[in-house]
Amino acid sequence: MDTNLRRELWTSWASLLRSYAAAHGLNSRHHAVVEVGADEITLRVASRWLRFTHETLQDSEGNQTGFSLAEDGTVKLNGIAEEMDLAAERLAREMMHSE
Repeated sequence: MDTNLRRELWTSWASLLRSYAAAHGLNSRHHAVVEVGADEITLRVASRWLRFTHETLQDSEGNQTGFSLAEDGTVKLNGIAEEMDLAAERLAREMMHSE
């Protein structure tokens, strides 16, 4: 994948996570923090977290699965493709409302 495209998709993924976590935070007692680096994005909610690299998704419970962003705007989680915005919304909702 082209380096510039990869960077744009990475930035978009972080932005979607931040936006959906903020939206779901309106009805939650928790606040989400999204930390963004060139090779790692971490979504933190209370004591829980999700950490994305260009190849994996890890969580605070010790689980790890495959993760990748595709040129067509989809995300692959554990080998299953999903639209980027739908995946970000689902993960943010699960994080914000699971406690």
